[in-house]
Amino acid sequence: MAKDKKGLVGEFKEFIMRGNVIDLAVGVIIGGAFGAIVTSLVDDIIMPVISLFTKGIDFANLFIQLGGDQKYATIEAAKEAGVATLAYGNFISAVINFLIMALVIFLLVKAINKAHTIGKKEEPAVEEAPTTKTCPFCKSEIAIEATRCPHCTSEIKE
Repeated sequence: MAKDKKGLVGEFKEFIMRGNVIDLAVGVIIGGAFGAIVTSLVDDIIMPVISLFTKGIDFANLFIQLGGDQKYATIEAAKEAGVATLAYGNFISAVINFLIMALVIFLLVKAINKAHTIGKKEEPAVEEAPTTKTCPFCKSEIAIEATRCPHCTSEIKE
């Protein structure tokens, strides 16, 4: 009973060198970098513009204080005091990040699909040979090879 044993290192090397694992790793790395770009876009460009339309609301400082008697002006001050907070402004920013990322990915996939179809010519539809014909006597549909109509029994000469 001979078994082909590669050992743990050999199996790991085989696993890591598969093409789809390397592609996945590259995708995760690029996705992380792209996520940082989108986060910067939202935090540094989009949120300040939204803040203009919402009369200066700073989403990063939107929070609900869950404890303590004293009111805090910023979330950082509340956290320094050790007060529990519900930072719903950060959640709003994360939702906007997600929507922008989803939109950009959608537009990217749409552009790639369009690029794939640009060079391809549409092949004309090939008409299939007919498999039936109409009986000239009873107008029933019959097989194209028929020499006699199965409905009216007329002899068909064509």
